Amino acid sequence: MSPSRVLVLNSGSSSVKYQLLDMRDGSRLATGLVERIGEQTSRLKHTCAAGGGTREQNGPIADHEAALKAVADELERDGLGLDSPELAAIGHRVVHGGMFFTEPTVIDDAVLTEIERLIPVAPLHNPANLTGIRTARALRPDLPQVAVFDTAFHTTMPEAAARYAIDPKVADRYRIRRYGFHGTSHAYVSRETARLLGKAPEEVNVIVLHLGNGASASAVRGGRCVDTSMGLTPLEGLVMGTRSGDLDPAVIFHLARVGGMSMDEIDTLLNKGSGLFGLCGDNDMREIRRRIDEGDEQAKLAFDIYIHRLKKYIGAYCAVLGRVDAVAFTAGVGENAAPVREAAVAGLEGLGLAVDPEANAVRADGPRLISPTGARVAVAVVPTDEELEIAEQTYALVGSKPGSNHGGADE
Repeated sequence: MSPSRVLVLNSGSSSVKYQLLDMRDGSRLATGLVERIGEQTSRLKHTCAAGGGTREQNGPIADHEAALKAVADELERDGLGLDSPELAAIGHRVVHGGMFFTEPTVIDDAVLTEIERLIPVAPLHNPANLTGIRTARALRPDLPQVAVFDTAFHTTMPEAAARYAIDPKVADRYRIRRYGFHGTSHAYVSRETARLLGKAPEEVNVIVLHLGNGASASAVRGGRCVDTSMGLTPLEGLVMGTRSGDLDPAVIFHLARVGGMSMDEIDTLLNKGSGLFGLCGDNDMREIRRRIDEGDEQAKLAFDIYIHRLKKYIGAYCAVLGRVDAVAFTAGVGENAAPVREAAVAGLEGLGLAVDPEANAVRADGPRLISPTGARVAVAVVPTDEELEIAEQTYALVGSKPGSNHGGADE
């Protein structure tokens, strides 16, 4: 029997999330998180599905190499070690693939060089992704390792959607264009929404709303992304937990010239001190709703700004797509915050959008419709599964042509 397991690694600047999946049925054999890497208060939380329960380690983990070795040890304790002949590949989430990587790609030295070359457009993400890849390759140099890119799903956008209205020579020199992010989530959710409607992805036009601490919208026509809200970086678009989303570029000049702020200070303000947190001091939607219920006007204003921006993107993507079959809410806020879903489509009945209050209030694990029976446009809640998407793309690649490189180069 050929190897059927895939280990998915998501390496952040100070964390590593991981899942080991059996691709015969998509089941999780083990999941875990290493956080606060490089600190004295590091923590590893590991769960084994087959009766191993959950174990936790607390104490300093010096770097990503130590973190991945600790993960390997935990998997070994459960008989799921990295040296298992059943392990087919390791799949890595990589945030930015530019226009070079349009599909999942088997990692070699040339791929690493290109990911490194993209660091200037993803300085917060690609370095951590690279560290995880290099460490994993050192632990299993013989094993196929695959990069799955957040940006890849959005490379199908037409130039009219992807280009900014600046001098093309300047844009090309500095790689300035709309790349989009959360691509694995948008791909998975758009496909699952079509399945929920009993149709093939090629038959369905879907607006996907990935609403978590980071938030993005996409317009998906027949299974292909034609527009998305995040741009050169994940800062553009919707109001997020700590990011501003859309902003007049002149605000940056104003803060520098009049406010005397440095570029680093402005970067920190817009990425870490804005959004819901900047507006009301909270980026947890549950806490914001609690404050609203208690009459907190600042929380209500933050919520209203969040919803206003969301409505604008829904309306814009209705125009982009022409025909919309479904609007799908996903990720932490999208899946769990019924008031957000209700408010986002309130007043959009002219576009065929509405939610059934009782269906919207139901908490459930799987995909479900929350629109009234017979609605012109389906409104759905579709839980995302980025790890499964990464694992499936990884396994499809190494299972079909082991060792091959399926990356597309068009620059």
